[in-house]
Parts: sequence; structure tokens; C-alpha cells
Amino acid sequence: MSTSYSLEGMKGRHFLSIDELSNPELDGLIDLSRHLKKTYRSPSSATTPKPLIDNSVAMIFQKRSTRTRVSTETGMTLLGGHALFLGPTDIQLGVNESMRDTASVLSRFNTHILARVFDHEDVLELSNHSKVPVINALSELHHPLQTLADLMVLREHFGELRGKTLAWVGDGNNVLHDLMLGAVKSGMDVRIATPQGYEPDPGVMSKTKALAIENSCEVFETTNAAEAVKGSDVVVTDTWVSMGQEEEYKKRVADFDGYCVDTKLMANANQSAVFLHCLPRHQEEVHDDVFYSDNSLVFQEAENRMWTVMAVMLAQAGETDDF
Repeated sequence: MSTSYSLEGMKGRHFLSIDELSNPELDGLIDLSRHLKKTYRSPSSATTPKPLIDNSVAMIFQKRSTRTRVSTETGMTLLGGHALFLGPTDIQLGVNESMRDTASVLSRFNTHILARVFDHEDVLELSNHSKVPVINALSELHHPLQTLADLMVLREHFGELRGKTLAWVGDGNNVLHDLMLGAVKSGMDVRIATPQGYEPDPGVMSKTKALAIENSCEVFETTNAAEAVKGSDVVVTDTWVSMGQEEEYKKRVADFDGYCVDTKLMANANQSAVFLHCLPRHQEEVHDDVFYSDNSLVFQEAENRMWTVMAVMLAQAGETDDF
């Protein structure tokens, strides 16, 4: 029996950032992801639908990732399709062949293109020239798939998100960009602590504040981690040193002094507050007694990367009727 997820408008459409989704589409993707989790978590090949049996996804990886690769390959297989991994040694994006030509070629072989790149302009150029839907699996500006997984795990834990408060402690990076966009679209207040000089992108922040007004919630910025966490229901952090920033390690660790999420910092949050981290995690970012605590949802969050990318691919293919 099919269910309406308000995803008709996503058929054939690119998925590059959370703010491109309407609120019903965002809710619909999370609802579909939760249904997929129930359907495929203990799959039987004789009974589970295979709606993407004639589909394939070309996965371009300029940056390595355990969760993105495994979740996409496994998820597409569960749906009956095929996933093709293209690493830096397989395809030199925009080097030996132009971005335009790469998009034109891959979209003649595949029904989807997923790209994990350094520059956001690369995924934009791919989408401009691709004849099939492109999924942004991470760029330096956006990481929308991670936000879907985060909001899904919070919906599973809390139910209704409207009125909850999410605190971010750390770098104002691509993970924060989509998370704050998605949080305010879900009716959550957002409190952000970043060291001076590590603030989120001004353009994305401007969009977030406009969406916050539309959705009757608030965005608060500070450089004080404890102030951001105060009264929050969710505390989130991420790596302080992203791929390509390794030479900045010592400076960044020094600049983020006081931003480690430990029990003392968590004590400023609500008693039942949960912790999120998109992984991989480093010791300086969060202590074990928080990371492995009962209030940590990091591994459920990681699992949800698969169910959410499956939902996106199904919506882009227009194949949600089986669910």
C-alpha cells in the first residue's frame, strides 16, 4: 500500500543543499527513510521491493568516506540497483576531462550521480550539465545527506522537533550549514558557538535566519561553548580539522581550546539532552564519557545515512509508490 510523502516534485531533481527542499519535502524524506528502515532492516529478497532494479548510481569521491560509500552502495543494492565507486585514481574530476564532459558521459551510463568533492562549484557544474539527478554527498559548503540522517535520528528519539533547541559547538563548517538550515525548517531553535574566525558562511547564515523567521524559531550566535549549550536538547560537534586542513592541525586545536564536549559542558544542557557527531570522531573533540554515553546517538545517526540516501534516490527516481 503506497503512502504520500509529498515528494512528487523531487522526481528528476538535484539534491544539493537542505534549503532547496520545501518543509513538506524535508518531512517526507524523513518519513520515507523511517519506513525504509522498518522495511529493509531485516531484509528478505523474496518479499522486499526492488524499485530501482534498472537504476545505477555513479559515486564520485574526491574525498574518502566510510559512511557515504558503504551506505550508498548497500542502499542501492537493497533497492535492486547498482552502485559504481569512482575514486580519485579512477576519475580526475575536471583534470583529464572537463566537468561538463564528465557529467555528460556519466549521465548516459547512470540514472543518478553522487559526488563527494572539495569545491562546491564542482558539484554545481556537474548538476548544470548532467541529464540525471545529482546528489551532493559533501562539498566545502554543504552536506545535506548528513542533515537528513541527523534530523531522522532526532525524530526517532524525540518525536516532534518543533520547540526543541539544538546547540552546535565547533567549526562553522559544511555540516553546520545544512544542519542549521534543516533544524530551523523543523521548527528548532539553534544556538551556535564557534571560535572567532571560524563562523559559518555569511550567505548560509543569512538564509538560516530568514528561514528561522518563517518557521517562528530563533538563531543565537556566540563564541562561548557553555553559553550555546545552555538549555539545549541536542548538542552537536564535528571534526575541527577537515580533510585538506591537516597542515592547520596545531593551530586549529589551539583555537578550539574550551570547545571539547565533556560532561562539564553537557551539564549546561537539559538533563535529557542527546549528543550527535557525524564521525569520524577525534579525542580532542569529545570525551569518551559523552561519546559512549546512553545519551549519545552517534551510531544510530551513522546508520541513518543509509536509509536517508535510499530515500533521496527513490524520490529522484519517482519510485516511492511501493512504500
